[in-house]
Amino acid sequence: MDELLSQLNEEQIKPVTDTEGAVLVLAGAGSGKTRVLTTRIAYILREGKASLNQILAITFTNKAANEMKERLNRILGEGDSRWICTIHSMCVKILREFAENAGLKSNFSIYSDVERNNVIKRIFKDLGFTEESLLKSAKYHIGNAKMLGLDPDQYGRKFQHERGMDDIAVIYDKYDRHLRKNNALDFDDLLLETLRLLRRDVEVREYLSDKFRYVLVDEFQDTNAVQFNIIKLLSSKHGNIFAVGDDDQSIYGWRGAEIENILRFDKDYPNAKIYKLERNYRSTKNILNLANSIIRHNVGRRGKELWTEDEEGEKPEYYQADEESGEALFTARKIADGIRAGGKYSDYAVLMRINALTRSYESEFTKYGIPYKVFGGFRFYERKEIKDVLAYLRLISNPFDSEAAERIINVPKRGIGGRTIEVMYEYAETNGLSLYDAAVDCDSLPLPNTMRDKLKDFAALVKEFIISSVQTNVAQLVRDVINLTDLRSAYDDGTDEGDGKLANLDEFIASVDDFARLNPEASLDDYLNQVTLYSDVDEMDDGNYVTLATIHAVKGLEFPVVFICGLEDGIMPSSRAESDGRDLEEERRLMYVAITRAEKRLYLTRSKSRYLYGHRSVTQPSRFISEIAKELGLPEKTNIYRGLGRYQTEYRSFGETDYPAERTGRAVYSSADAYRSDVPSAAGSGGSFKAFWNGQKQASAEKTGKYTVGMKVKHPKFGLGMVIAVKNNGNTVNVAFEGQGIKELSASLAPLTVIG
Repeated sequence: MDELLSQLNEEQIKPVTDTEGAVLVLAGAGSGKTRVLTTRIAYILREGKASLNQILAITFTNKAANEMKERLNRILGEGDSRWICTIHSMCVKILREFAENAGLKSNFSIYSDVERNNVIKRIFKDLGFTEESLLKSAKYHIGNAKMLGLDPDQYGRKFQHERGMDDIAVIYDKYDRHLRKNNALDFDDLLLETLRLLRRDVEVREYLSDKFRYVLVDEFQDTNAVQFNIIKLLSSKHGNIFAVGDDDQSIYGWRGAEIENILRFDKDYPNAKIYKLERNYRSTKNILNLANSIIRHNVGRRGKELWTEDEEGEKPEYYQADEESGEALFTARKIADGIRAGGKYSDYAVLMRINALTRSYESEFTKYGIPYKVFGGFRFYERKEIKDVLAYLRLISNPFDSEAAERIINVPKRGIGGRTIEVMYEYAETNGLSLYDAAVDCDSLPLPNTMRDKLKDFAALVKEFIISSVQTNVAQLVRDVINLTDLRSAYDDGTDEGDGKLANLDEFIASVDDFARLNPEASLDDYLNQVTLYSDVDEMDDGNYVTLATIHAVKGLEFPVVFICGLEDGIMPSSRAESDGRDLEEERRLMYVAITRAEKRLYLTRSKSRYLYGHRSVTQPSRFISEIAKELGLPEKTNIYRGLGRYQTEYRSFGETDYPAERTGRAVYSSADAYRSDVPSAAGSGGSFKAFWNGQKQASAEKTGKYTVGMKVKHPKFGLGMVIAVKNNGNTVNVAFEGQGIKELSASLAPLTVIG
């Protein structure tokens, strides 16, 4: 066998070498689909069937695209791999190249979801609407309309019986007009406008479909209707479409993905060839047994069975705590055990259905000095200080971008307030201009001379940046913007939060330097494209920290040890799926994705009561646990999982034998105990804590093990404290920390230093 194919198994070689026509590869989790995709590209090039810039390879994350490029570089050396990209990046390239054909200016801005919502909210208020439910509904329907490829009139007619649809159609129409006026597109528009361009302009469609002799699509199960039609049109000339996906990992129905695209592929392409990749190279047999067992309960699937030649491995473990703090403490202890045995923090991931569950883990990990990062929540490029810099760059690139102008016209403070901005908007609206144009024309505004002078200074500053951007690289331009605007002064308030914002600015500058180094010829627009299409997964690096993430955020990734937490009905599966079989199947696929992230060890955890959405509730175990009871060694009758009284008897054998408190589901650390109302003054910042510290409030000299009541200690995060209680035979200590409250800590895990 030749060298190129020697790293593939028999299942993988067939789709790699079957290069012509429509091909669907059903690639199970961990089956080597990225290797198949990159090897197929290399094979096509080696066989002389196309050059690299004639191959379009669409992925759904920047991380996946970069991984493919790196693998190809190792096989082929450097090449023009710009058409190995995300579908949104591809659409940006097409729209910028054919902007005039699409009725756009090539320097259009791209609105993030946050910016889109801000515009919709302002339009909502401008139209005199006040009902919050209507605003929420409008945001949903505008996104839904664009995913379906419908303009305001079409969508209004299609859903005319929906409550408030007439008002929603008006909001949608005004939002669309706002985008056109500001030379801007949102994420959904990137796809929708590309589809409209391809359908409307025969020459552009012919040119692109002829250019791309081979079209390869990763994560095909996550395509929505608009994406599918774009792919179909781009592959229409040569008919060489290669789709790789896994119907069992289709988890984005809530944002328009249609699992039918992969299920009906051979109906859309009657001559299509279908291959399955079922050999898994990631997980142990026991983990795969669990994954296969859960996904068999789904009806809407093509069917495949993951297998491996890897070892049996440890059986997945199921653990229950009284409440969420105990669930997180169990996880912290397992991680601490692994670190003591020579592991790395980066070996561990805690996965959850909703980001709201991170709180207890962040709290426990902070107590015990476990480094972590949270993904699937607030991203680096969504931080205020970063968005401020980006708004300057967007305005420099596209002076029509009134959203960007409004964001930074008074950042740092220039004394330009809300009333002035209203006057500017009124003038801009009347004269068909942008907010920046209104600043340039400030002599025509009914404003005091002092305010006009401020606007002139702002307009002159932006103009200076626009001129210098033509001859200055992105890295220098960013430095100029931060320095010449004195942007640091907006955040330098002497607080820890302010220091963090300044540090983020420095990190931003470093990231721009990296971009400029790797892309020396890149323009400001190129940089803004890259940043705007950035996702939280792209922030994942090789750092030594525990990953706390939503399951959606880690799709495509893998970790040696995985904890799936919050396995309770109403959370996993979501309460929205309880009465809808289709939604429940997607939730089950989400569980399957979570399980198949694990390589060596898997823990499934839950809490018997949980504080969430403002109140504490008794919970019921996830129905998914009953579906895999046999593989977990649990009783298989579903009713065993109902009611709290049975856990201490039925599940005594689960959990670790060296943690007797957890064996019966009892949480060693209780958030209720930690913030008891009878001792809060001990942790206050006033005289009470000082009294403790100076020994004026000594308790009994109880000592069990390492710590004694009255002992003074220091914690790397919480600072100075005093032990006020020793419990559980010395395994648990309550410590009053100055200004931090009382914390209940595991004596064996807590990074406490005894003082004196």
